[in-house]
Amino acid sequence: MQSKQRFSPLLVNALLEQPDTRVFKSGDVDEVHSKVGDAFKPHRLTPTQRNSSLDSRLHQFSMGHVSFHRLKYGAAVEVDPDCLEDFFLIQMPVSGQAEISCGDCSLITSCHQGVVLNPTQRLKMHYDSQCDQLMLRIDRRELERICSRYLGHSVKQPVQFDCHLNWRDSPAWIHMLEYITQMQRDLPECLQQPLITRQLEELVISTLLSQQVNNYSEELSGDYRPLAPRHVKRVEEYIEAHAQESLTPAMLAEIADVSVRTLYAGFREFRHMSPMEFLRNVRLQRIHEALSRQDNHESVTDIAMHWGFTHMGRFSQEYQKLFGEKPSETKRKAQA
Repeated sequence: MQSKQRFSPLLVNALLEQPDTRVFKSGDVDEVHSKVGDAFKPHRLTPTQRNSSLDSRLHQFSMGHVSFHRLKYGAAVEVDPDCLEDFFLIQMPVSGQAEISCGDCSLITSCHQGVVLNPTQRLKMHYDSQCDQLMLRIDRRELERICSRYLGHSVKQPVQFDCHLNWRDSPAWIHMLEYITQMQRDLPECLQQPLITRQLEELVISTLLSQQVNNYSEELSGDYRPLAPRHVKRVEEYIEAHAQESLTPAMLAEIADVSVRTLYAGFREFRHMSPMEFLRNVRLQRIHEALSRQDNHESVTDIAMHWGFTHMGRFSQEYQKLFGEKPSETKRKAQA
């Protein structure tokens, strides 16, 4: 209880006391729809009470791949963004409540219950007129990159969190939020320094990964494995830089200056996959990036073949296993 009393005044007021964090204050539905869409993603916004007027405002500040938000609509609304796709969204009401439907999970959030929204789950939200909440937007690729580093291997499937977030009952979560918000209030210039923001965004992501149940929790809770040897890292770096080239195990072993057997043993021990599986995952990531760009008008087949995939059925299965959706769905959402 003492943590909650310390926490509430700081976090509730810190994003409101500073004019430079305010994105907008408006009662115009179209403006609110546009500004919130810019901060998060395009969506459908529908007031649910006839003749009700909005009294909305949004405050925010960013730290690299993580951004903090304070949002209130000031009227009962329905928000339908479909899937978040590229980011995780954490909602922590400080007043009012919301009905949240995300995938197979349905819950009511309030000042005692928050929610973690996963990128690949279908999402719909109903906010009451008093709902005022703190929100964290976390880039999906950065979270999965950091998760992969902690695991010692690439994620085999998208990271997915339990949607129920009891944030006020987690001292680690509360103190992390207090620390970053107080820094933004007292030392905002620090958040412009890349060395600091990289550390802070990793603090947010590591706190979420360690404190919130997810499909990698069991593996993350184990003892950290020793760092991979230099020849494994060298091959990883080479693959990242030359993934579009035709690479063979013999070529990669020569680059690492070890035998093929030693190279495979190193990847199996420290990455739980072969170097060619690592190459495949990198190529799938590049394809996902290409399909996610609105200005890319190449076909799925052309992009896949550019990155070395010739069997479209197998490619689609591997892509869906890694990203939770078909390649065509990624492209359709980007174009929409």
